[in-house]
Amino acid sequence: MSATTDSPRATRMSAADRRELVLEAAATAFARGGWSGTSTDAVAREAGVSQPYVVRMFGTKAELFREVFARALARIVDAFEAELDRIEAETDPPSPDSEEYWARLGGAYGELVSDGDMLLVMMHGFTAGGTPEIGAQARAAMAQIYTLIRTRTGCTPEKAREFIASGMLLNVLLAMRAPVHVTEEPALAELCECTLGEALHAALGVTDQR
Repeated sequence: MSATTDSPRATRMSAADRRELVLEAAATAFARGGWSGTSTDAVAREAGVSQPYVVRMFGTKAELFREVFARALARIVDAFEAELDRIEAETDPPSPDSEEYWARLGGAYGELVSDGDMLLVMMHGFTAGGTPEIGAQARAAMAQIYTLIRTRTGCTPEKAREFIASGMLLNVLLAMRAPVHVTEEPALAELCECTLGEALHAALGVTDQR
């Protein structure tokens, strides 16, 4: 499809729907090519619209990436908030000192990052710290997630650090597609097993991590 002509589908949409279409396409394009390796033209081709249309809608590539990155980060906060709300609403909730409590929070995060585009956009954002506005956004998001874990669970700084560190290890293993290559190296299989646990078998079905 030409990058210079908006698709009939896009022109029939409302402004809000067209914006959503471009953001979804941008997530796919940035996941594939990263922050520095993806142009607004690549996003336009993915969305089936013209490159000038993307620029009119979002301005610079940095602003477009920041919005896509913000959406990925917001999904993390929303997933933790939702699971914590469910736990707190239960008649007999697990204790924050129990393994079940943290396994449920970890499970909520694991389901989230099984979305390959979301995972890779997040990873690209974290590694783009040399771009001032993206780096500031990433740092603020990490502080927000840490604060959420600390305040909603009442855990120690060390426990919050351990939980977040486990999540970052999960990110790396999924980004390198380790779960679908566990048969290649016993040590890798062992690391995946102790990191993913029961989720390993589900992760073996996640092949679209690019």
